[in-house]
Amino acid sequence: MDIGLLSMSMNQCKLQQDVGIALMKMAMNKGKETASGMTEMLEGMAVDPNLGQNFDSRA
Repeated sequence: MDIGLLSMSMNQCKLQQDVGIALMKMAMNKGKETASGMTEMLEGMAVDPNLGQNFDSRA
């Protein structure tokens, strides 16, 4: 096998791997941002502790 061709092939594989890792990092960062936003939203919600204490039913 030609050394030049082997070198190009190895570099192309490394580039594909680097791009895949970069995309995964971006996806993980977006997931962290979404999770922290949801956590902040849930913490900011007013929860009434008396809700759900009584149950009225009629038949």
